[in-house]
Amino acid sequence: MSDLTKYDHYLTHDGPAALVIREPLMPVEGTDGVLFPATFASGDGFPGGYNIDVFPEDKDVGPGLAARIKDGKLKPTAELFPHSKNVALIDSVGAQANRIEPLFKEESYKHLVPQIAVTAGNKEVSILDASHRAGDALVRCSSLQSELQAAFKAVQNGDASLLAKIAPTSLVFGVWDSRDTQAKLPRVVASTIRAFDVRKLTRSAQFNPPVDYAALEVFSEEDKAKAEGDSKNPLAKRGFVHVPATGSHGGVIADGGVVRNATLGLAALRLLHAGKNEANTLTLRRYILGLSLVAFTHSPTGYLRQGCLLVLNPEIPREFVEVYPNGDRKPCGITAEQALKFATEAAKAFGVGDNKTVPFDAVRAKNDVKAEAGAKQPKKGKGKGNATEVATQPTEVRE
Repeated sequence: MSDLTKYDHYLTHDGPAALVIREPLMPVEGTDGVLFPATFASGDGFPGGYNIDVFPEDKDVGPGLAARIKDGKLKPTAELFPHSKNVALIDSVGAQANRIEPLFKEESYKHLVPQIAVTAGNKEVSILDASHRAGDALVRCSSLQSELQAAFKAVQNGDASLLAKIAPTSLVFGVWDSRDTQAKLPRVVASTIRAFDVRKLTRSAQFNPPVDYAALEVFSEEDKAKAEGDSKNPLAKRGFVHVPATGSHGGVIADGGVVRNATLGLAALRLLHAGKNEANTLTLRRYILGLSLVAFTHSPTGYLRQGCLLVLNPEIPREFVEVYPNGDRKPCGITAEQALKFATEAAKAFGVGDNKTVPFDAVRAKNDVKAEAGAKQPKKGKGKGNATEVATQPTEVRE
């Protein structure tokens, strides 16, 4: 069997629904080490900070709180229910995609995809780093605009091959052209890291200036007294007075362990077509499968952020399986080296798109903004009421 056909059983409709990896992780300090989850800004009722979902049992809640939780008026928190089961988001699916996708810029992998970049001022931004991939404003407001628009329209008509020539990783990690054609493609590869049954910690710090600036008559003792302890005071902001920082996020201890769950959705990949030509469709699917396997077998763990350096837990076996529609699970042993070899052959057969570096077009960007502003202006209609305002939805954000 050639390298090009060795994974064709993944592309048939009686093949596995997905490949799944479950990796038990732990902080480098050990299973009882402190790790720092991602923090998120407040909004939509979320107070900001760590994203921890809490699942209190009925015996811990009581009828009054249970009713409020059921009605959505109260969100269970670790502070309210410190002894209840909980799950903390350590690295989101978007953050994991951000860590994996730039892999295709590296020397060993860059031959697999077209290297597309946009220059803006003195910066050059790869499409592999753009927040919304092929749907990003930076890429859309360049000379690639018409080419990408045609590719997204082709996707809507059942042909993803044009997009695969420009931005194939958009077919791997998903994309939504929410600002233009509304074409949407699901993630084939998704990875998330979560911690279970966590205990939240806090931390405090104290800044001490090296000298007494009031004694040096930089400002008065009265100004010093007002500024100390007030982090918003200009003297505190500039580092002239003592400033305590107490009760801030101090990480978590994961009593229930840390797990990276990754999925390669073969069922989703099999939805990709290159028009009605079956041979071209198979070639396209092999290409995207190759890229997906490279991304899937590349472990993005390690350094996630300050205070979050994770490694495999040697005490718990790693799981890598094929999952079939009937629920059967069979071991899978594809290595990163095997994935790269297959991806290289599949890329040659498909024909990787040309590398391009194009300038950002400020005029296109201004017109794009004007078009959006015009779309949101309510139309004056006859009779009662105004025409419905056009509502736009945000593109799914890569963190």
